[in-house]
Amino acid sequence: MQTVGFIGTGVMGKSMAGHLINAGYPVHVYTRTKEKAEDLLQKGAHWADTPKEIAKNCDVIITMVGYPKDVEEIYLGAEGLVAHAKEGSYLIDMTTSSPQLAQKIGRTAAERNIAALDAPVSGGDIGARDAKLSIMVGGDESAFQAIEPIFTKMGTNVVYQGKAGSGQHTKMCNQIAIASGMIGVCEAILYAEKAGLDPETVLKSIESGAAGSWSLSNLAPRMLKGDFAPGFYVKHFIKDMTIALNSAEEMGLMTPGLTLAKKLYDELAEMGEENSGTHALYKRLANQG
Repeated sequence: MQTVGFIGTGVMGKSMAGHLINAGYPVHVYTRTKEKAEDLLQKGAHWADTPKEIAKNCDVIITMVGYPKDVEEIYLGAEGLVAHAKEGSYLIDMTTSSPQLAQKIGRTAAERNIAALDAPVSGGDIGARDAKLSIMVGGDESAFQAIEPIFTKMGTNVVYQGKAGSGQHTKMCNQIAIASGMIGVCEAILYAEKAGLDPETVLKSIESGAAGSWSLSNLAPRMLKGDFAPGFYVKHFIKDMTIALNSAEEMGLMTPGLTLAKKLYDELAEMGEENSGTHALYKRLANQG
């Protein structure tokens, strides 16, 4: 089996790398805080001290980090993956990042006979834990076909979208839909409470009808329990919305729903909730002052 390197073992990356270990792949891991990889090391993963070490020892390298600046440093820096990966290897960025950066990485990697795929995911911590992520892939189609068996160990909806950057553009579509949808979910729950209804009973009626959504079924119950632990961080969602707004502006596309959501999430972060889950938007809308 191919030796897999995994860089970034946070809320989602930890589960994703764990599925590959369970499937029998030799896995090497690197993360800035080694303690975050301890569970994976106990499962049999091999520790690497630097991304460069991962690059030299692995056939397939997956990254799941925080921000586009992290992606650029890990891939295109002097000590980065593109400079040190083996010819014929595969680089897969599963971070939600800039489509334009994905295209740049794809071009630069191809010059060294390395295949680069952008493969962001949707499904949050639950999807990562249960290996039921939706994975959106951009890059060379033959590279996608070679790596698809690895993707299927982490997700159940794996779709090739097209050339480099297409996976990231698809993820922007996903985030745009979630952004406005989350406002609706929060407003519906708050309306039920103000009307004197039992919100849990309301959910039984509306989550299986036309209003149904992943956020309504999975995140509204967390709101009602006061559980705002991150499946996906507010600060990372703000990063995604910023990328989407910039891309939309380049294309001359008006996105009023996304613009409003970004404003509300910025205000939520100013309330000290940047490390909460995205469903903490409930707190911002409940705080009408």
